Amino acid sequence: MAVTDRSPVLYLSHGAPPLADDLRWTRQLADWAGTLDTPTAILIVSAHWEEAPLTLGATTTVPLVYDFWGFPQHYYQVTYPAPGAPRLAAKVRKLLHGKGNPVHDDPGRGLDHGAYVPLAEMFPDADVPVLQMSMPSLDPRELYEIGRTLAPLRDEGVLIVGSGFFTHNLSAVDFARGTDYSPPSWSAEFDLWGEQALRTGDIDAVLDFRHKAPAAVLAHPRIEHFAPLFVSLGASGAAELPRTVIDGYWYGLAKRSLQFG
Repeated sequence: MAVTDRSPVLYLSHGAPPLADDLRWTRQLADWAGTLDTPTAILIVSAHWEEAPLTLGATTTVPLVYDFWGFPQHYYQVTYPAPGAPRLAAKVRKLLHGKGNPVHDDPGRGLDHGAYVPLAEMFPDADVPVLQMSMPSLDPRELYEIGRTLAPLRDEGVLIVGSGFFTHNLSAVDFARGTDYSPPSWSAEFDLWGEQALRTGDIDAVLDFRHKAPAAVLAHPRIEHFAPLFVSLGASGAAELPRTVIDGYWYGLAKRSLQFG
């Protein structure tokens, strides 16, 4: 497909490595990708990479980061040899430096599971250049401003993706009950609040979710899985209201995933 004049921005709930075994969710991700024009490159921010100053991952194809423990061996044998994106990295550096943001490089750091798990379902041919960027902090407004700074990349066909999980409290998950059990009240209440706040464009409330959202501390004991949304919000612009592409729950966690533009 041809590249549109302005790429959308995504926030997706990425799942753990066993997402690849969930045929419904993988089909949802694949169908979503089928509605998108082929991007020139993908810039992805994952919940699983916090590093300051802001750091860019490898611009060549290097081994993946298997940043999880205790899973069957075959999950550690997954590959996703997407091309690196050195040209995109140069543009990201220029935009961020222009706003006074320091940028470091980590040429040996491959894509972590917050990046390659969803991308392997959405772009299985691994033929789109991918650049991963760290979150230099979890401050909502700082991440929002970083997203705003990077928004011009959309005009060059770059797909900006925030990858997290709309609710994320693994200590409160009963994995013995399977993937489809009814969500706990804290997850459902936060998910509903978040959907309504985003749908109505209440960006200030979303950025201040710790004080505005119900069950915020239960839904996100740490906020790293919600934080990539702030980058996506900044890159989207206040005028672009998101639409939910995927909803529902996985082990009681909200897998809401959004598209702006």
